[in-house]
Amino acid sequence: MTRGAHIFAIGALAALTLLGGSTFPTASPESSTPGQPMTPGQPTAAPLLVSYDSCAEALAGLRAATGASVGPWGFDNGWRTGVPLGGVPQAAAGARMAPESAPEHSTTNVHEAGADEPDLVKTDGRRIVTVTRGVLRVVDPAARRETGRVDLTRMLPKPRWGQQATLLLHGDRALVLSYTMGAEMQPATREARPSGAPSLILVDLAGTPRVLGTYGMDGVLVDARQTGSTARIVVRTRPELAFSQDQREGTDETRTAANRAVVARAGVEAWLPEYEWTAGAERHVGRVGCDRLSQPPVWSGTSMLTVLSFDLTGDRLGDGDPVSVAADASIVYGTGTGLWLAGDRRVVARPDSPRGRWRPGPQVTEIHQFDTGSPGRPRYVAAGTVPGTLINQYALSQWQGHLRVATTTGDTWGAGPTSESAVYVLRPDGNTLVRTGAVTGLGPGERIFSVRFLGGTGYVVTFRQTDPLYAIDLTDPAAPRVTGELKITGYSAYLHPLPDGRLLGVGQEADRRGRTQGLQVSLFDVRDPARPTRLDQWHVPKAYSALEHDTHAFLHHPQTGLVALPVGDDVRLLRVSGAAIGEVGTVSHTGRAAPVLRSLLVGDVLWTISDAGLRATDPATARSLDWLPVT
Repeated sequence: MTRGAHIFAIGALAALTLLGGSTFPTASPESSTPGQPMTPGQPTAAPLLVSYDSCAEALAGLRAATGASVGPWGFDNGWRTGVPLGGVPQAAAGARMAPESAPEHSTTNVHEAGADEPDLVKTDGRRIVTVTRGVLRVVDPAARRETGRVDLTRMLPKPRWGQQATLLLHGDRALVLSYTMGAEMQPATREARPSGAPSLILVDLAGTPRVLGTYGMDGVLVDARQTGSTARIVVRTRPELAFSQDQREGTDETRTAANRAVVARAGVEAWLPEYEWTAGAERHVGRVGCDRLSQPPVWSGTSMLTVLSFDLTGDRLGDGDPVSVAADASIVYGTGTGLWLAGDRRVVARPDSPRGRWRPGPQVTEIHQFDTGSPGRPRYVAAGTVPGTLINQYALSQWQGHLRVATTTGDTWGAGPTSESAVYVLRPDGNTLVRTGAVTGLGPGERIFSVRFLGGTGYVVTFRQTDPLYAIDLTDPAAPRVTGELKITGYSAYLHPLPDGRLLGVGQEADRRGRTQGLQVSLFDVRDPARPTRLDQWHVPKAYSALEHDTHAFLHHPQTGLVALPVGDDVRLLRVSGAAIGEVGTVSHTGRAAPVLRSLLVGDVLWTISDAGLRATDPATARSLDWLPVT
């Protein structure tokens, strides 16, 4: 299919305003010039998004915004914040009890209950569903045998480097989200783009697995969330503009003029995403309509976001009810009733430069809130900004009508003397996310490595040489405050809540100079908010865990204290009891020496999954019970 981009629709996602390389007007008297970022400490006026009445009107707006955004090399230094599905870490959930027909089983480790996240494996207790190397497999955990499979490779784009596939599951329906990895230079912009594109495949698992329908798109899959039977998927695309590849001739001014001429000649289809969906022998092609496109007051025209909504109880995917907005985002945070999209604005065009040069702009994160309490397309609620950048979706948390946001400003990756972190509290006021309170000045010279909000308390880990674990009281949204701080060596890249006022941190140990020393797991007592303490630590020198960047790889069973943690190619089983961390044993996979990617519990059996196969293990002893190789 064409560059078409099946962008995914949230009805009013048209209210999104995460602009690539642009700014919003602000309500701050200190920064009242339109297009300038807000002054720290001031709320930002919510963008009043404009929907177009005609394609001619839309095309005029797109050409004007995009033409102002190009330089001699195309979209120089524009946003590149979209990431393949699975590239953004998620959070944790424990085991739950399924309907009576299924045994107790664990679920995907997600950030919030009621907002499921795509993962490499899903189970409902009656079946385990995986996708490896383009083949969907169904395993009966009670009989410990494969009961069905369907080869999806012919329906997926040919990969250059490989494919990453994840799943959402509802009843007898599995939605496969596949992203083809690899890049190729595009003549349109001379930028690296995915050589393949996100592809959705709806599979019926009742009886022999069979494909019901597909949905195709071109672009970057940002992320997805599932509430009940509704799956909402966010995709980012860039306009298809054939800028010249010959950079040897002419001056910066003439090349910029030529690129603007390309924009001026382009039709509206260069920006509007195209999609294709199938149902059996049926094939349908469409494009997001001009009436489904919205723009914020200040925008660049260099990227589009589309949100799709799919009902997983049906026998086809349909067109996804798409809605697009001229914006950008890299982080999706969801609850059972809300969806927030966030992205940082890292560059700003210099309006006074005839050569279209760029200069760094203030670090600002733009956030857009949607109501997902009802099936179908979400309803836009509000938008706002905070200073700084987010580490991942765990830096966002909704509680009692307020949104808590943890950010770092300054040198966020090198952690220089100018960096510091903060937690802001926002609430919707009309269509604006207004700041009600903030705690600033956390970890001077450091950056955030992990965040966890639990009810009215927030925990923030910053690091450069030592690891301050901050405890923050957020019960009063107008006056959040730091109640305690624990300084230890190393850091936690992931924080997981445990019963009885304890917190588990997984990350890296470090020496006094901040040099990492290998994997460490810390058990914290946070019952006294003024005095968080570390009860125990488990350390593996020179080791690393995939959990540090992919929290779906974590499993915790609260009833027994079992923790399954990937370490290198294996999974280490730990047991957390009282004030101690104990080691149970190691689970390894044989055959192709594939790393163990996931762990899950069905009844009293631990299942571990890799590209080589599935292993059944006794979680109490780490003794292998069965091995199901991938054939």
